[in-house]
Amino acid sequence: MQQAIIRLGVLLILFVNQALVLFGWSPLPFSEDMLYEAGSYIATVGAAIYTWWKNNNITEEAQEVDRILKDAKQNKKVKFK
Repeated sequence: MQQAIIRLGVLLILFVNQALVLFGWSPLPFSEDMLYEAGSYIATVGAAIYTWWKNNNITEEAQEVDRILKDAKQNKKVKFK
């Protein structure tokens, strides 16, 4: 539900922005290059944090599960598909 509301909000902002551009007003005080650089930076930081989080067992519970999995693979008590 939150994602739908966020998408709707972004769409409304874009519609208002486009309407202002049609009437010759510059609604955003940023250049297109500045927006591209900011978006690129945010995407890079987000991707870096996500991949770091997904590829590392950070919580104590995740570390325990990793130990159990490694032990089970070594002892071949559990079949993995």
